[in-house]
Amino acid sequence: MSYSKKELNKKLKANRLINEKSPYLLQHAYNPVDWYPWCEEAFNTAKIENKPVFLSIGYSTCHWCHVMAHESFEDDEVARLMNDTFINIKVDREERPDIDAIYMNVCQLLTGSGGWPLTIIMTPDKQPFYAATYIPKNSRYGRIGMLELIPLIKEIWEKRYDEIQKITQQLHSSLRNITIESNGTKMNTDVIDEAYSQFRHIYDNENGGFGSAPKFPSPHNFMFLLRYWKRTKNKDVLNMVVQSLDKMSSGGIFDHVGYGFHRYSTDKYWKVPHFEKMLYDQALLTIAYTECYLETKNKKYENVVNKTIQYVLRNLTSENGGFFSAEDADSEGKEGKFYLWSYEELENVLDQDEFNIFTKVFNIKHEGNFLEEATGRETGANILYLKKPLVELQNDFDILNLEDKIEEILKKLFLVREKRQKPFLDDKILVDWNGLMIAALSKAYKAFENNEYIIAAKKACEFILDSLMQNNRLYHMYKDGEWRILAYLDDYAFMIWGLLELYEATFEINYLEAALKLNDDVFKYFSDDKKGGFYFTPYDNEQLLIRNKEIYDGAIPSGNSVMAMNLLKLSRITGNISFEEKAHEFYVSFSKAVKEHPIGYSYLLCSVDYALTCNFEIVIVGNPDSEETKQIIKILRNEFLPNKVILFKPTNEKEAHKLHKIAEYTKYQDIVNNKTTVYICKDFVCNKPINDLTEVLNFIKNIS
Repeated sequence: MSYSKKELNKKLKANRLINEKSPYLLQHAYNPVDWYPWCEEAFNTAKIENKPVFLSIGYSTCHWCHVMAHESFEDDEVARLMNDTFINIKVDREERPDIDAIYMNVCQLLTGSGGWPLTIIMTPDKQPFYAATYIPKNSRYGRIGMLELIPLIKEIWEKRYDEIQKITQQLHSSLRNITIESNGTKMNTDVIDEAYSQFRHIYDNENGGFGSAPKFPSPHNFMFLLRYWKRTKNKDVLNMVVQSLDKMSSGGIFDHVGYGFHRYSTDKYWKVPHFEKMLYDQALLTIAYTECYLETKNKKYENVVNKTIQYVLRNLTSENGGFFSAEDADSEGKEGKFYLWSYEELENVLDQDEFNIFTKVFNIKHEGNFLEEATGRETGANILYLKKPLVELQNDFDILNLEDKIEEILKKLFLVREKRQKPFLDDKILVDWNGLMIAALSKAYKAFENNEYIIAAKKACEFILDSLMQNNRLYHMYKDGEWRILAYLDDYAFMIWGLLELYEATFEINYLEAALKLNDDVFKYFSDDKKGGFYFTPYDNEQLLIRNKEIYDGAIPSGNSVMAMNLLKLSRITGNISFEEKAHEFYVSFSKAVKEHPIGYSYLLCSVDYALTCNFEIVIVGNPDSEETKQIIKILRNEFLPNKVILFKPTNEKEAHKLHKIAEYTKYQDIVNNKTTVYICKDFVCNKPINDLTEVLNFIKNIS
């Protein structure tokens, strides 16, 4: 059921979600279900009316969330039952990840798995007793439907409430006992070696990536492997990264027409994607491909980075500079319709030569290159994917430059595709994902010197610090001129990451100052002084069932994993050893969980690698406008040196004083012989200052 805004106003009555800012909640504002947002009013009403609470959690670009909405929440019969039996609450998991994390744990405890849409039924005092993911309208294939479930829940609620009480008591006890902290031991490089061993065991030697279908990009896994390669020089490790990144950028998971990566591949070949596009994937994949470029110097990775950023700047960037969250998988009610091509359509758009080349390069078939029985999608549709990178296909065609020819064709297809109905854009701005994108743009700028990247990173950063830092507190979400919800740990952690990368890209001291201010706030609002690490929510947040602490690196790294790395870098930058000591507390607190399943903590292990292996602090002293300074900076940026921090001390006394306030030790590091001078400390031992380009190059050669 799809209506324009005017039609909705005429045909349907709005529910309470109409006053919300979340695009996901607004998608349900005209459901016949009497939805509440998450609020005390809803729970108070449930108590007064003695009704259980039906909690539905999803997000705007979730395909199965849409399916359940169309099937059940837009259906008058289901809505009548829901309104009669429950007080109904809708939550956007991206707006309230704190609520989602707790009730996802509940779902996993009760069912052994989780996902979205997430369905929880609970008492008016927020104690859950039933959990599921997608529920169809009618029962099928052993899965109970809404029309059967709701009367059953009502009957149990009214006549067998003692059963509910037993479940809630057991669940509450289990939730309290879920802990990732233990009296562990210090981590050493053995856990890093074990993580590699586990990755090697599940690696897909033919298609790249890990395990079978579905396959998620999980870019932080490749960040970890690149650091492991750097430490061990095991060529097999680098090959795993290169093959995987090649397969992803050649496959259908990459949008070859409009650029950017889809969320995951439904098959093991990276051919058939789940078509939603998330900002965090673009950011993290940009970082992974940039780092792979720095290590290999292969231009194909620069090409992927450039295209991915083009997509973000074109499709996901607001006028104020902040980055939007995602684009939907669906358009015109069908998943992937915007991205798919029929054989006949391509035949009509392209001339004969173009068509002949393009169909061979992108594996186009008259009957479609994926079939209905395999995917549930229409036969005859084609997703664009390459069997191998274009540069490797050159010899198969009698064309001077295959890449240029294909780019011409893709531009033509892009103009045609732009006329289609576009997928829904989730235009809320989330601080955590913006922090990731700022970090990615800054890294890409350092590698490729594209000014457009650093302009976008600075503009986004200024917007976040101006618009989402209110009354000396950071907020999580921005939409339609309003900021909402006190920031979570991830917001702080990822913004600090972005600020540190932005400082190294610009050497503007205000970014370091902002990073340290946010770091102070993390300690103030999130620190667990008893067991170590940081809670996901600030101490003055709404009190939920439990105060959660996340360490697992899932689709994105956890806030604790990123904070461990931030603290190590800030310790090296400032000389404040207490930051490093806090990071080492993490490793002891979380070591048992990490040692049991190290590949689930790949970004945390990046910080362990930083802490336990060779690392560097580099201070450059000089005139920022001199050519020799620019050359030295370029030399340092042109190599993959993950375990280092770089500070720049300008010859301007006023600016130098600002750096002294942050890093006091730089007071004593001055320019020598009136030439740009580099001070290098390795593993707490400082070398003599150097100001000869050849010496700098030799240093890089020795540590690369």
